Amino acid sequence: MRYFPIFLDARHINALVVGGGEVAARKIELLLKTTKKISVMSAVINGSVERLIKENELNWVSHNYEIGHMESFSMVIAATDDESVNQDVQKEASELNLLVNVVDQPELCNYITPAIIDRDPMIVAISSSGSAPILVRMLREQIERIMPSAYGKLADFSFKFRDHVKARVKGVSNRRAFWENTLRGPIGEQLLSGQTKIAEQQLIASLKEEVPPAEGGITFIHTMTGNPDHLTLAAHRALQFADAVFYDNDVNPALLEYVRRDAEKYPQDISSSISINFQHAIELAESGLKIIYFLDGYEPLPHNQALTTSNITKQTFVCGS
Repeated sequence: MRYFPIFLDARHINALVVGGGEVAARKIELLLKTTKKISVMSAVINGSVERLIKENELNWVSHNYEIGHMESFSMVIAATDDESVNQDVQKEASELNLLVNVVDQPELCNYITPAIIDRDPMIVAISSSGSAPILVRMLREQIERIMPSAYGKLADFSFKFRDHVKARVKGVSNRRAFWENTLRGPIGEQLLSGQTKIAEQQLIASLKEEVPPAEGGITFIHTMTGNPDHLTLAAHRALQFADAVFYDNDVNPALLEYVRRDAEKYPQDISSSISINFQHAIELAESGLKIIYFLDGYEPLPHNQALTTSNITKQTFVCGS
């Protein structure tokens, strides 16, 4: 990745916007979603910038860019229509090791702002690293359609009851399953429709029910040609619940990007066409973990007595070619 994706804590943002036109106004509006610690440096400001300053009590430094005013800031945005001024802003900010963005000049930026879908506190950020803004817009339109405006309520609800669920539902896998069933089911629907109290009552009632211990299992995924686009929906779902993943050097490493981020990874030095590490995978599954075992191409699994006699759940997916 050319750019490292990161979310900044708004409590530590103190921003300087250099410029007073429409471009500056757009940047100020974006910053205002997270902070009001914003200063605007420009001798002349248009109506939009003036309104934003007044309504949000922002600091207006009423002169054009001058060197020596950046020491107290953590972030600088150059939004003027003068390239030489933007270059001077970038030079000073870089010398002070500040985050600096020069609008429409990515070669002068040490960070760029992505396209944002805001369902506070849920935030989706999309970037093509500056290479395909049209593609970003197309993807944003697709995500906008599938994320209801009230989606943030699900996140607020999850945060409110997180500790209650953690105390009652033991095991990471069990909690993931509990939350998915909760948010995808009637409780989630009630939250999205504004019936928060009913949703809370139903969640509390569900926590009083007996929760079974975590049930481990192994999912073998034959990857055929290794194209991630050919993973089945069932395989995608299994990958999101994985506690650990096994794979050898023949498996396309791009497939690992689809596995849950904090799943343990067990690369195998011996090709699965020679030997499959059944024993280690079985032991982990018997301890209650959900295991993914990627297998390159497609060869029927060899008979294994330990796997056959184990009571763990076993399933096999064959992806398309």
